[in-house]
Amino acid sequence: MTRAEIKERNRRALLDAALELVARDGYRARLDEIADRAGLTTGAVYSLFGSKDELVAALVADHLRPEYAGLERAVPAGADLRDAVDAVARFLRRRCDLPGARSELGLQLTLLDMALRTPGMRTRLTETVAAQENQLVALFTGREHDGGVVGDRQARRLTTALRALLVGITQGVVLGLAPEADEQYVADAARGLVSGALLDDHAADPDGT
Repeated sequence: MTRAEIKERNRRALLDAALELVARDGYRARLDEIADRAGLTTGAVYSLFGSKDELVAALVADHLRPEYAGLERAVPAGADLRDAVDAVARFLRRRCDLPGARSELGLQLTLLDMALRTPGMRTRLTETVAAQENQLVALFTGREHDGGVVGDRQARRLTTALRALLVGITQGVVLGLAPEADEQYVADAARGLVSGALLDDHAADPDGT
């Protein structure tokens, strides 16, 4: 194996070990145990990631990447904004029915607990999630809506509201607290954000960007 291949193999092993132990132990997950589970030393963690916080931040990015890639595939290139939001909502609702949905929710709650307990972790996790959300903003920007084109500012306002709505509903579905929230219900709720005044910000943003 080349040096680059060995580095990537070790990086992957540490991410996999971190996923397992962080999901189990939360903020108590020990760096030496993560390294040992990966068959490496703590020196490898510092060499590849710099710190435990950076390793967990990389874990979040790695964990979110397939979801956001799936979102991009789920939204047709020529869809207008309402249809794009509809596709996003349906994609995320369908994920609630996957076999690993409960484990996924458990990891989300564990990471939130870590962010609340550790200021440094909170900053890194916030940055990582924000970077992933920028992909959703890009997915909405430039789409047709009510005779115009969605600007970056409008897409960001929508993304903030849509994320809050869909996280709340999908967590409720996985926990069994929202039995009425089938795919159509979730899509209708998401499309309601597009129909309201959320995107009507021209007074504060005259050029629509």
